[in-house]
Amino acid sequence: MAQVQILKQPQVSACSGIPRSTLYLKIARGEFPKPIKLGTRAVGWLASDVDAWVAERIKASRTPAQGGEV
Repeated sequence: MAQVQILKQPQVSACSGIPRSTLYLKIARGEFPKPIKLGTRAVGWLASDVDAWVAERIKASRTPAQGGEV
């Protein structure tokens, strides 16, 4: 089995550049991966989910807008 890395909120904010309040807002809007429950008051994110989200943002920012300038 591949090693799974779980990130806590400060690490997720550092990787994504998104502050805590905005992170939870994006989760509520379905714009960021949901955390997994680790305990009664603890959550974490799969590093692979966060990495995929960041990669998608990079891809979207590098792709010319359709119908716009090239």
